[in-house]
Amino acid sequence: MGKIKWTSKTLFVLLIILTATSCGEVGMRINSQINALKSVFKGVPQSCMGEIEWVDFLMINSIKYQQNSGETKEVTSNQRGDKIGKVSYMLSEHACSDHVAKNGDAAFLPMGTEIYAMKGYKTEFRVIADNKIYEVSDNPNAATIGELLDINGRVEKVSLESGMDGSPIGDFSMDASSEFIQELLPLSHVSFNEVYEKTKHENSIFLRVHLRDSTSFRLVYYPQSNALTAGAFGTERLNEIIMTQRKQIKAAAGL
Repeated sequence: MGKIKWTSKTLFVLLIILTATSCGEVGMRINSQINALKSVFKGVPQSCMGEIEWVDFLMINSIKYQQNSGETKEVTSNQRGDKIGKVSYMLSEHACSDHVAKNGDAAFLPMGTEIYAMKGYKTEFRVIADNKIYEVSDNPNAATIGELLDINGRVEKVSLESGMDGSPIGDFSMDASSEFIQELLPLSHVSFNEVYEKTKHENSIFLRVHLRDSTSFRLVYYPQSNALTAGAFGTERLNEIIMTQRKQIKAAAGL
């Protein structure tokens, strides 16, 4: 038999059914069940009635991190640094859509999960929890992309990915990869919402930045707005590099 997911909606329907059938000796037992359900249902706010699809994130030291889903290998003990905190609240199946994230929150990591620094990187950029890499998604103290992403001197190459399924298409030239990073890091860091307001109806280009430790991460670029979801608006030269390399790579791939 499949496992039943006890949502507030499920409890509400059961409450109605049990109330409608409560009579006699059986009714006494059912009334006891009703009272138990009421105690559960009482603590469920209206905003939790629907299913919530959380992003796999955690927050510590006022910085939000998202799991780097592009890295499928588990973190090794050699990559794990000092303990910097732990999860104090798991949002999945506990929080509502109006929950305001705070330090110690995590979407799917159980309470007590330990959070570690990742060796070789500033904790403002990457941390480790549950043997997975979590990468910065929002740092209010980062003034530039270089302060947001601790990748200066660590980049091996930049590549183009399919916007359909994320599969690799081809690599930027070494010179283009180097110049791309030089243009990227000094850019002013702005909020995700500022970028989103200008790009929400645009088609995007998927880029992947490959680091020298064999890890990588995706950057999403919007050519019309010359914007990156990491939180920046590019220079004319950055746009030129991306669009020229994209054209050459797609031509070489027969696309």
